[in-house]
Amino acid sequence: MLDPSSSDDTGGESDPEVAREPATKADGSVSLKPGAESRADGSRQGQPAAAAAAAAAAAAASPGDGHSAHQNLRGGSTGEEEERREGERVQREEEEHKVQLQIYVFVLRCVAYPFNAKQPTDMARRQQKVHKQQLQAARERFQAFLNGETQIAADEAFCNAVRSYCEGFLKSERVSRMVQSGSCSANDFREVFKKNIERRVRSLPEMDGLSKETVLSSWLAKYDAIYGGGGGDEDAWRRQGGQRPHLGAAAAAAELILSKEQLYEMFRLVLGVSKFEHQLLYNACQLDNADEQAAQIRRELDGRLQLVERIAQERRCPELASGDVQLYVEELRSSVNLLMANLESLPVSKGGADFKQKLKRSSAGSTFLDLGDDVDVLSKADVSLSFALEVVIVEVQGLRSLAPNRIVYCTMEVEGGEKLQTDQAEASRPQWATQGDFVTTHPLPCVKVKLFTEITGVLALEDKELGRVLLKPTANGPKQAYFQPMQVPKNSQDAELKIKLAVRMDKPPNMKHSGYLYALGHRVWKRWKRRYFVLVQVSQYTFAMCSYREKKPEPQELMQLEGYTVDYCRPQPGLQGGAVFFNMLREGDLLVFACDDEQDRLLWVQALCRATGQSYKPAPPPHANRRKADTPSSPISPDPCERQGVEELVSASPCRLDHTRLFGILQKQTLRHRMNDSFSCLGWLSPGQVFVLDEYCARYGVGGCQRHLSYLKELMDLSENNTLVDPTLLHYSYAFCASHVHGNRPDGTGTVTLEEKEQFQAVRARLMRLLDNHITHFRYCFPFGRPDGALKATLSLLERVLMKDVSTPLGSEEMKEVLRRCLEKAAAVNYGQLLDFANWKAGGARRLEDAVRLAELVVEVLQQNDEHHAEAFSPWPELMREHAEHFLALYRLDLGLALEAQPVDSWSSFPLFQLLNGFLAADAQLCDGPFHKHLQDAFVPLVVRYVDLMESSIAQSVHRGFQQETWHSVKNGSATSEDLFWKLNALQMLALELDWPEPAFAEHLQRRLKLMASDMTEACVKRTKSAFDAQLQKVSKWTELRVPLCACTMLNVVADSKRRCPELCALDTGQETTDTQWHYHSKIDVLIDDAFQDMISALVAKLGAVLDAVLSKLSRYDEGTLLSSILSFTVKAAAKYVEVPKSGTDLADAYVTFVRQNQDILRERIGDELCIERIFDQWYSVSTKAVCVWLEDRLDLQLHVYQLKSLIKMVKKGYRDFRLQGVADGTLNGKSYVTVYNRLTVEEATLAVKAGDALDGGVSMRDSDQDDD
Repeated sequence: MLDPSSSDDTGGESDPEVAREPATKADGSVSLKPGAESRADGSRQGQPAAAAAAAAAAAAASPGDGHSAHQNLRGGSTGEEEERREGERVQREEEEHKVQLQIYVFVLRCVAYPFNAKQPTDMARRQQKVHKQQLQAARERFQAFLNGETQIAADEAFCNAVRSYCEGFLKSERVSRMVQSGSCSANDFREVFKKNIERRVRSLPEMDGLSKETVLSSWLAKYDAIYGGGGGDEDAWRRQGGQRPHLGAAAAAAELILSKEQLYEMFRLVLGVSKFEHQLLYNACQLDNADEQAAQIRRELDGRLQLVERIAQERRCPELASGDVQLYVEELRSSVNLLMANLESLPVSKGGADFKQKLKRSSAGSTFLDLGDDVDVLSKADVSLSFALEVVIVEVQGLRSLAPNRIVYCTMEVEGGEKLQTDQAEASRPQWATQGDFVTTHPLPCVKVKLFTEITGVLALEDKELGRVLLKPTANGPKQAYFQPMQVPKNSQDAELKIKLAVRMDKPPNMKHSGYLYALGHRVWKRWKRRYFVLVQVSQYTFAMCSYREKKPEPQELMQLEGYTVDYCRPQPGLQGGAVFFNMLREGDLLVFACDDEQDRLLWVQALCRATGQSYKPAPPPHANRRKADTPSSPISPDPCERQGVEELVSASPCRLDHTRLFGILQKQTLRHRMNDSFSCLGWLSPGQVFVLDEYCARYGVGGCQRHLSYLKELMDLSENNTLVDPTLLHYSYAFCASHVHGNRPDGTGTVTLEEKEQFQAVRARLMRLLDNHITHFRYCFPFGRPDGALKATLSLLERVLMKDVSTPLGSEEMKEVLRRCLEKAAAVNYGQLLDFANWKAGGARRLEDAVRLAELVVEVLQQNDEHHAEAFSPWPELMREHAEHFLALYRLDLGLALEAQPVDSWSSFPLFQLLNGFLAADAQLCDGPFHKHLQDAFVPLVVRYVDLMESSIAQSVHRGFQQETWHSVKNGSATSEDLFWKLNALQMLALELDWPEPAFAEHLQRRLKLMASDMTEACVKRTKSAFDAQLQKVSKWTELRVPLCACTMLNVVADSKRRCPELCALDTGQETTDTQWHYHSKIDVLIDDAFQDMISALVAKLGAVLDAVLSKLSRYDEGTLLSSILSFTVKAAAKYVEVPKSGTDLADAYVTFVRQNQDILRERIGDELCIERIFDQWYSVSTKAVCVWLEDRLDLQLHVYQLKSLIKMVKKGYRDFRLQGVADGTLNGKSYVTVYNRLTVEEATLAVKAGDALDGGVSMRDSDQDDD
C-alpha cells in the first residue's frame, strides 16, 4: 500500500477563482469543527494554530525598556498587520469551504434520489487532449521518419507532404498555444494532415490502376504508423506523452454513464471535500435510505409551497421587468407541482433512478471508479499467515527431588506440530541452551514445554514427567529469555521448580500490526468484546482487519479496509473495557475500537492510516481521553463538535438559501474540473455532470436563464484566458437567455426579473467584445481551422448577438460592416505577428533576403487563410478579398523600402516578383487587384531598365569578345558565342518566369527580347564569317593543307546559331504573327543559311584547290610533251643505279592522306552532323567533277602510266573513304564518277594490251579496293 503522504487525493484543494469571491455565509450552513475543516486541504492544516502560536509568542514576550520598544514599534505593527491578514485569509477560506460543504450536501441528495433528470446518452464523445510531452514526441517521431530512422517505406511525394506538415503545422507556435490551452486532440492533428494531403493528391495526375482514394488511404495509414511510433504499443505512447494508464481509463469512463458512487467521487473532487467529510455527510444524510431521501424531497417541496404562498400573500418578489406578481407566483407554483408529479410517478419500491451501467474497478490503481458496488470481496482463504517460532530452553532451577547424578531432559512442541527434545543433563546441573525451530499458521499458537527424568527400570514404559509449562506467545511478545514457573504433579517436592526459556515469534511480511482490541461494528464484530486482531496486507492495494481465536489458522471475522477512514475518538459510554478509543468510518458503517494503552492506540492508528491510504492524517489528542460514563453518544461520530457541524449542514432548509448563487459556484467548480481533465472538451460537460446540474436546477428551483447566464460568464472567462471554447455552447446559452428576456421561451415562461435583464445586457455587451476579439484574431483563436467549424459557429453567434430581438432579422449590411471592421483589424494584427516572427525591425536595413522571406510568410498566411478559414467567410467573399488586400497593403511599404535599397543593374529582386506574382495570378480574387497592380507598376521600370542594361552589356561583350576571340572550341561553339547565347537565353527565361500578368507589356517585352536576340545573333554570324574567310586565306593549297581547328569552331558557331535561332528569335504569341515579325525572323534565318552555305562552299573550294594542284602536276606527263619524255627517261635511267620509289604512288598517296586526315578533322571537330554531310557531299562532288573535267580535256590523248596509276588510286580510295563518311550512294555513283570510272577502265585495258604488265604494284581498277593502306 502506498504511504498516505503520497496519496493522490486532492479533495481539499480549493479553486483559486472561488477563493477570490467574497465569502457570504449561507443561512444554516455551519461548518465542521476546525479539525475537520483542515482535513479538506492539507495546506490549510495548522495555519490557525500557527497564527495563534505567533500571537501567543508576541503576548508572552518579556517587556523590555521603553527605548527598545520604541525601536521595535514599526516592526511590531508590521507583524500584527501580517498576522491580521493571515487570519482574515484563513477565515475567508473557512467560510468558502462551509459554502462548498453545503452545496455538496445538496449534490449528494440529487445523486442519491434523482427524480427529474436522467444521464444523457446522446452527447458527442470528446477526444483525448494532446499534452506538451505528446506534441514533442510527435515532432520527434516525424523528424525521425524524415531522417530515415524508421522502417516505414514511403515515396518522395509522401515525404514531401510529411515535411510540409511538420514544418508548417507541428512546429507552429499556434499549435503550441493550442496544446498549452488543452484544446487540441490527436484527431485535430490527423484532420489537418488529411486536408493537406487531399490538396496534394488532387493536384497529382491520374494513374492507371491506382485511384486517388487508395493513395489517400495509404498515406493516412502511414501517418497513423508514424504518429503512433511505428505501430508501437499504445500504452507506451501514453507513457511517453506523460499520461498514466489508469488515469486514462478513468478519464475514458467519465464520458460514460456513471454510478452513484462515481458521481459522489467526482463532485467530491469538484467541490474540494475530503474523504472524511464525505463519509460524515453520507451517514448523516442517510443516503443509503431511499425512504429518508423521498421524505426529504417531500419536506423540501412542502417548504417551497409555503414560500410560494407567503410570496402570494405578501406580494413581495424580485423586481420584475416583464410580468406581474401573480404570474410570477403561478410560475413558482407550477414548477413545484411539476416536481410533485415527477416524484409521484416514481414507484414506491424504487429508490431513485437506476444506474444501469456500472464500471468495473480499475486494475491499474485506485481511482474514483473503484467505489462502485462491484468490488472484490475477500474470503478467509485469501488471508494466510505463516509464523516462524524459536523456542530456546536455557536451564531449570529448583530441582530438589532427584539425586545429583540422575539424567534429566526437556521436550517442546507446538499444538498440532512435531515434538523436539533437548540433550540429556545431570540433575545437579540442568542446563542446555538448546533451540527448537517451528513453523505454524496460528497467530495465537500454544507451546508446551515439559521436564522429564530418565527411568532405568526394566518395567518402565516411559520417563517420569517432573513439570510442564504452557505458553501462548504472540508476535509482540518479549524476545529475551525469562524464568517461567512450572506446573508440577501433586505431592512433588519441587514446588518452586521454574524454567528459563525464550519464545520468539517472528512477524511475517504481510502482517503489519497485531494485538488485542475491544471492537464494535455494524456489519462485523457486532458484540463489544476483546479480540485478537491482525492487520494483514493481501496485495499492494488491499488490506484486511482480521480477528483470530486461539489455535485457529483462519480468521474468525475479517473486514476489507478499502474506503475507510481512521481517526481518534473519545470514549463511548456504556462500553466496558478499554481505556483509549479510535474509530473507522465509511459510508453506512462505523466501527469503534479500544485498547488499554495510549502507545498501542498510536501504533494502531498509524498502521491503519498506511493501510487505508487516506489523505487525512489523524492528530493524536493533546492528552489521554479517559472514558467517562456521562459523555454523550453519537451514532455518527464520537466527537460532539463534529456532530453539531454535520447536523447543521444536513438540516439547513433549502428554501432559505440563495440557490442561484450556490448553483453558480457549483457550475463554476464543475466546469473548472471538466476543463482540467484529460479530454479536449471545449467547455462541454460530461454526461454525469450534466445530469447532476440538471437535477440540482430542477429540484432547487434554479431558473434556466440564471443557469445559462452563469454558464456564459464562466465560458467567457475561459475564452478570455486563451482557452478554446466551442462557440456552439455560447450560442445555445445565449439563445436561451435571449428568448427568455424577450419573452419568446417555448415553455411559456412569462416573467423576467430586472436582474436577469440587466445581467443579460451586460453579458451581451461582453460577448460582443469577445466575438469581436475572436474574429479579429481568428488565425490564433481558431488555428488551422480547429476546432472544426468553430469559426463558422462564431460568425453565426455574432449574427445572433447583433439581432435586436428574436423576431427581427438582422440586416446583411450591418453584419457585413461589423465583419469588415474586424477583418481590417485582423489584417493589422496578422501582419504585426508576422513581423515579430520574421524578426523584422522597424526602420532597420532592408535586405532583399529578408524581404523575400517576409513575402514567403505573407503568401503562406494568405494560403492558410484560404485553406482553413475561407469556408467560414464564404457568405461574404468580398470581405476576405478586402482583408487580403489590407494585409498586402501593409506589406507594400516594406516591399518598397527593400526595392529602393537594391542596385540599379541587379536582377536579384525578380524572384521576389515571381513569388508574389505567381501567388496573385493563381488567386482569382486577388489577380489584378490593387496590390497586384502596384506590384506591376513597381517592377515595370526595373524590368525595362534591366533589359536596357542587358542589351548594352551583351552588345559590348559581343564586340570585345570577337576582337579577342581565340576560337578555341567551347561546348557547341566558341567562348564568345556560348556566353552570348547563354545571356540571351537567360534573359528570355527570366522574362518567361516573370509571367507578366498584363498582356500588353508581356507582349512588348517578348517582342523586344526576340528582336534583341536576332540582332545579336546576326552580329555573331557576320563576325564569325569574316573571321572564317580571313582564316581560309592563310591556309596552303597543296596536300599539306589541314583544315584549321579554329575554322571548325567557326563552323560550329554558325551551326549553333542556326540551331538556336528558332528558340531565341521566334516570337511565340499563341496566335498567327504579323507579316513584319515573320519577315524579320526570315531575314535572320536567310542570313544564317547564306553565311553557313558560303562558309561551306569556301571550305570545299579550298579543299578542291588541292586536287586541282595535284591534277596540274599530273598534267606534266601528258602524251606528246617534252616534259613527259624527260621525266620517263630520267626515272628509267636512275633505276639502273639506285632504288627509286614505284612510279605513281607518291603523289596519289599524298593526296589520299590529305583527304583522310581532313575528313577525320572535320568529323571530330564539327558538332553538326548536317554540316559534315554537306561538306563531304560537296567535296566529293567537286573532286569527282574536277577529275572528270580533267579527263575530258584529254579525250584524244592516252594517259601516261604514271597518270593512270595515280588517278586510279585517288579515285578508288576517295570513293571508299567518302562512302565510309556517310556520303549517299546516289552522290557517290553520280554521272561524273561513272564517266571517270569508265575512262580509267578503258585506259587500264589499253595499257595492258600494249605493255603487258605495265600496271604493276597492285594498282588496278579491279583490285584497288583490296589494297592495304
